[in-house]
This record gives sequence, C-alpha cells and structure tokens, in this order.
Amino acid sequence: MPTPGDSSTEQARPVLGHVNLMVDTLIANAPPNELRAFLRDTLGSTDPSVTGALLMVARRHLERTNATALPTAGTLFVQSADGGGWEATGELSATLARSRTFYGAGMGLAALAVLTEVVKSAVGLRWEEDSRMEAVLAEVDEDLTQAIQSAKEEIDGGRVPEAVQARMVHDALRQALLEDKKDVESWGGDFPFGRALPSVELWKV
Repeated sequence: MPTPGDSSTEQARPVLGHVNLMVDTLIANAPPNELRAFLRDTLGSTDPSVTGALLMVARRHLERTNATALPTAGTLFVQSADGGGWEATGELSATLARSRTFYGAGMGLAALAVLTEVVKSAVGLRWEEDSRMEAVLAEVDEDLTQAIQSAKEEIDGGRVPEAVQARMVHDALRQALLEDKKDVESWGGDFPFGRALPSVELWKV
C-alpha cells in the first residue's frame, strides 16, 4: 500500500491548472485545422464529462473577455460600388462567427443579442432575388434558429439566473424581426427571416 509520500502515487496524480510544456508547444504551432481535428477526436473518444468541462471553460473565457459586446451600428452592410444594392462587410462575417461561438458554447441568449443587431441593420436594405445578399440573410436566418434552440437549452439547464434577461432578449429580437418584415413588405421583397420569426413567436419565455 503506497504511503502519502510515495513517488509513484504523486506521479500518477494529474496536475490541475497546468499545461504540459510539449502540449503547449503543440497548441502554439499546430495549424488551426489540425487543432480542430485533434479536439474533435478527443471529444469523440472520451467521457462526455470532458465535453462538459470544455464548454464550461469556453463560457467562462467568453464572459471574461467581454466577447459579448454588440457590433457597432452601420458596420455590417455597405452599398455596393455601383450604388445598385447592398453587400455584407467583413465585420458581418466576424459577427456571425462570434454568434456561432456563443450558441455553440451554450450561450444562446448572448448569440441572440448579437444577431438582433444584425436584423436591425438589415432594415432599409434592398436586394435582388437569388443574389449574394439574399444568401447571406438566409445564413443569418439559420443562425437565429440555431441560437434560439441554444437559448432554450441554456434556460432549461438553469444557467440563466434572471428570467427577465431571457424575456428582454426574446422581445427585442421579436420586435426587430417584425420591423424588418414590415420594411421588406413595403418594397415587395421576400422576408429573409421566415424561419426565425415563427420560432420566436412560438417560444414562450
């Protein structure tokens, strides 16, 4: 039976809060696609608690780094060079990627707060059928439905301390979607958020 000072026992015990030097070297130098592959393989071959730990760490990091700051108005869409329409900016791509990080980490409400600003920014835009702009807004619609599902799971999981917070996010999104729908109908376009609006209407917070 090993004694408290037995070296074999100490060697077998994991050191928490520390990343092995060689592993840190791997993380610092491996290409992003390789790191994603390593991570997916690890999560797929270990106990589900490892995935839970990863998500908990991700949420703490995102909250600590103020990643939930909302995008600046007027930076997501610009008029095309010929003045004939609108197009998405690189800032929109970064904003959508950030929202996917949130709802992927189980922070659906934070994702919806960001996506609500995207919906607001779409009011007043014009686009042609089957255009790149229409495709971009369809992506936003998909992100909204995914974020709504994530928000429901966040609430059901007891990670939202104040119910009023969820209602505020819900109501702000619903209002933005209705305003955009009214605007699009005024010029005879196709409402781009046809999946998100019914999802919000059916979502009882």
